[in-house]
Amino acid sequence: MLPTVLIVDDERHTREGLQQVLEDQYDIYLAENADQAFTLMESETFDLILTDLRMPGKSGLKVIDKALELKNRPPVIMVTAYGNVPSAVEAMKRGAYDFLTKPVNLEKLEILAKRALESKTLQVEVEQLHERLDVKYSFDGIIGNSAELKNVIERVKLVAPSKASVLIEGETGTGKERIAQAIHQNSNRPQGPFVAVHCAALPANLLESELFGHERGAFTGAAERRIGRFELAHEGSLFLDEIGEISLSTQVKLLRFLEQRTFERIGSSKSITVDMRLIAATNRDLQEMVREGAFREDLFFRLNVVQITMPPLRDRSEDLPVLLNHFLLEFAEENEIEAPTFETGAMQCLRRYSWPGNIRELRNFAENAVVIHRGSVIHDYDLEAKFRGESLRIDGERVIVSPLDKEENEKRLLREALADSKGNRTKAAKLMGISRRTLHRKLQQWPELDVVDR
Repeated sequence: MLPTVLIVDDERHTREGLQQVLEDQYDIYLAENADQAFTLMESETFDLILTDLRMPGKSGLKVIDKALELKNRPPVIMVTAYGNVPSAVEAMKRGAYDFLTKPVNLEKLEILAKRALESKTLQVEVEQLHERLDVKYSFDGIIGNSAELKNVIERVKLVAPSKASVLIEGETGTGKERIAQAIHQNSNRPQGPFVAVHCAALPANLLESELFGHERGAFTGAAERRIGRFELAHEGSLFLDEIGEISLSTQVKLLRFLEQRTFERIGSSKSITVDMRLIAATNRDLQEMVREGAFREDLFFRLNVVQITMPPLRDRSEDLPVLLNHFLLEFAEENEIEAPTFETGAMQCLRRYSWPGNIRELRNFAENAVVIHRGSVIHDYDLEAKFRGESLRIDGERVIVSPLDKEENEKRLLREALADSKGNRTKAAKLMGISRRTLHRKLQQWPELDVVDR
C-alpha cells in the first residue's frame, strides 16, 4: 500500500502539479481549502500533508493545528509563495515538519517528503518500543509471588519517583539489571534514555573513556571526540553494573560527579553538567571492599542512598514453577514448538536444586528443555545428575548425593571451605561462590560451624 498524501492549495495548477510529481510514489488526495481538508482528515488517514499558507478562509496554520489533533499526527510541510522568515518561524512553531517556497523545487520536495515519512515511521517505532518497555519493565512484568520479591517491588515503587541514587546488591543472575530498568520505567523520566554499562567487561583504561568520553588526541588512538555514557544518559538513567570492578582513579571521578553533577571529558578542562539518575549494581560485598581499601568509603555512601537486595533463586523457590513456565512458553513460541511440562518428581528436584546461576541459569535450562527434549513431559530421570542431587566433594572427588541430604551437604561444604581458608570468612565465601553476607547468615543458622577470622 502506497503512503497517503493530502495536498491543500487554493490554486488548481499548483495542486495538480504537485500531484503529478508525487503520484507515482504516493496515494494523493486534493483539497482546495482548509475546510475541505478537515473533511478529508475525518474520513481518511494521511501519512503526510502538504499545505499552502495563505488561502481564502482558514490559513494553512489551521491545517497544521488540525493535523496535530489527529491520532496518527501526520507530518506537515508548508508550501507558500510568501516565503519570508516570520511565516516560516510561525509554521515551525505550530508544528510543521519543514517549509518550502514557491516556485517549488521539485527535487527538494521529493527528498523532503521522503524524510518526513521516514521521521514519522521512526517516531511510531519509538512510541511502540516505549509501550513494550512500559509493559516489560512494569511491576506486573516482574514474575513471582514470594515475600522476598514482593519486598523488592515495594521498595522499587517507593524509590522510582525520586532522584536518589540506588545501589542494587545480589548474586550474579538474580535480575539486578531488570530491577534497574523497572526503576527507570516507573520514574519521572521514562521517556529518557536508559544507558547500561557493564563495568567488569571493560579494561580499566577504557572504562574511564567509556563513561566520561574523550577529546580528539587525548591519548594514543583517540582519533576523534567520543561522547561518553554520562552525556548519553542526559535526562534519563545511567546503570553501572558490577560497580565494584572500577578502579580507584575512576572512583574518584565518579564521586566528584555525584557531589557536583559535573565532569570533564578526558583531555578537556571544560566542565559538563548532565541531568541523569545513577543506578549501580554489584555482586560483591562493597562494605568488605571498603574495609580492605579496594573501594572508597565516601563513594559507597554516595551510591548507597537507597539499597535494594535481590534474593537468590534458592531463597524464593516458590517462584520457580511460574518463572520456569514463563520461560518455557517464551522459547516454545520463539521456536514454534510445544512447550514441555514437568511431572511432580522432576519439579521437586528442580525446587531442591540450589541454582547457583539464579534466574539466568533457569532461563538457559528452560531454553535447553524446549529445544533439546523430545516428548511432552519431562520426568525426574530425564534431568541431569546435578538436578537430581547435589554435587559434593568427598575425599577430593566430586560425587552426586541425595537431594534429601541438602542441608547436611551444605554444612559439609561450608565446613570444608572454612577449613581450606583457615577460618577466613571472606576466602571461605569466595570458595563457595557466595557473598560474605550469605555466609554470615548461614553461620548464624548453624552456630556449631562458627569460627573466628584469622
